[in-house]
Amino acid sequence: MEDPLSRRALITGITGQDGSYLAEHLLELGYEVWGLVRGQANPHVSRLRKHIGDVQITTGDLLDQGSLISAVERVRPDEVYNLGAISYVPMSWQQAELTAEVTGMGVLRMLEAIRVVSGISPSRTPGDGQIRFYQASSSEMFGMVRETPQNEKTPFHPRSPYGVAKSYGHYITQNYRESYGMFAVSGILFNHESPRRGAEFVTRKVSLGAARIKLGLATELRLGNLDARRDWGYAGDYARAMRMMLAQDSPEDYVIGTGQTQSVRELVEFAFRTAGLDWQDHVVLDAKYTRPAEVDLLCADPKKAREQLGWEPEVTFEGLVTMMVESDLRLLSGSARPEDEPFSPDHW
Repeated sequence: MEDPLSRRALITGITGQDGSYLAEHLLELGYEVWGLVRGQANPHVSRLRKHIGDVQITTGDLLDQGSLISAVERVRPDEVYNLGAISYVPMSWQQAELTAEVTGMGVLRMLEAIRVVSGISPSRTPGDGQIRFYQASSSEMFGMVRETPQNEKTPFHPRSPYGVAKSYGHYITQNYRESYGMFAVSGILFNHESPRRGAEFVTRKVSLGAARIKLGLATELRLGNLDARRDWGYAGDYARAMRMMLAQDSPEDYVIGTGQTQSVRELVEFAFRTAGLDWQDHVVLDAKYTRPAEVDLLCADPKKAREQLGWEPEVTFEGLVTMMVESDLRLLSGSARPEDEPFSPDHW
């Protein structure tokens, strides 16, 4: 690949947690970074720029094929990172059709935009300077897992409309790679969190809950299934892996995770301990927070990423939870700036 100093990247979902960390990372490498948003008046753009700095914006919508073609024509990127999605799993049951259109069909529309702008067809394959495409796949595709830990060859059995939509996006990316010779890869990322995570996600809900109770702003935290186990890592580490995948000589899919799991109960216990609290005095189980179809255990086997990409996570689970609780204590105590609020969950 060319030196990063001469490269231009287009990121969908740039106002979300992952988009912000990826933009930050690419800018540090000298990239020219563009973000795709649905309108210039998007209130989260100004917050993004306060966090990240020199990001350029173009308009487009994963529901609108024509707008994506126009965006790719305007930006002429070397790399496209498709992070845009309706990414909150419980919401996918409430808005199943929209989730399918954005999280699933949106991937097809972006691939088509790249294909059309690049002039790729069954009779005309891309050259060396083609646009490289990254699709944000998800461990939720494994769902009712067939084996543990999960690797690139583990079969999918998604247990939510979100997981089903992500599976479609994963397979259509693979299909365009095999049908048109496009440099298109999927990163099957396991749960990755940070202080920028939306408040509706369980990790941020727990860190905010512990901080509120510590500061006397609440007395209890209501949660659902405490026995579900996840492979949790730091979003900034996972953003590095995205770029590494597009820097390879050939396109391949990779599982990204820590290879370790903790239960929601362990998450809660450590977060409350970090805040100087006993979680059993404050946590209340509430059935309304239980999924219609639960995913009990997700654990990554990141061997391929470790051996081929040289990627390793740098932040431990304990370091991540500590980072999030301390950040929320600062935020709620008034010592943080207004722009330190988390990024928008609605980032497609």
